Amino acid sequence: MKTTRLIIVAVGGQGNLLSSRVLGEAAVAANIHIGMSEIHGMAQRGGVVESALVFGDAASTIISDGEADVLLGFEPSETLRALKKCHSRSCVVTNMQPLPPFTVSIGKGNYPDLNQVTELIKQKTDRLYALNATELARQAGNMLSVNIVLLGALTATNILPLTKEQMQDAIRKTVKKAFVDINLKAFEFGEQAITDRG
Repeated sequence: MKTTRLIIVAVGGQGNLLSSRVLGEAAVAANIHIGMSEIHGMAQRGGVVESALVFGDAASTIISDGEADVLLGFEPSETLRALKKCHSRSCVVTNMQPLPPFTVSIGKGNYPDLNQVTELIKQKTDRLYALNATELARQAGNMLSVNIVLLGALTATNILPLTKEQMQDAIRKTVKKAFVDINLKAFEFGEQAITDRG
């Protein structure tokens, strides 16, 4: 199978690592070779957390600049920051709801204009799927399910070699039982946000 390289970027507390586990579980169940590596920033203080997942055979799980086939971003400015990992044929799936850093909150920094963020991503990559995953997570019943909304959106793009059913099974196996139903609903909302675009 064709090797597919995925970068996931998020702010600490957004569920990046759970997303990686769900994808890993789905890949193993589907008998797809997967390699993973994670860079933990100051996750508990709202720092950046980055995961690299490689589907298919590859010599390394490290994804260098210009090598990512897919970028999954949980926060728009972090998606923009990670854009250097992409190439001209990359696909980007991103949440467009900002989570401004502390420096912006205290007036020591400026948050980038979201229209400019969108334009920059479009200029540098092949496909952009931008959605308000935070609002969809709220509608699903838990603001913390932004990560699962984005996994639903990612699955709907058909870029990864994983089916909807494989991903749903992985959610059932990976997420705490009390939150499975809400997360399955969040997954559906994310998927629908992409399929509704045609």
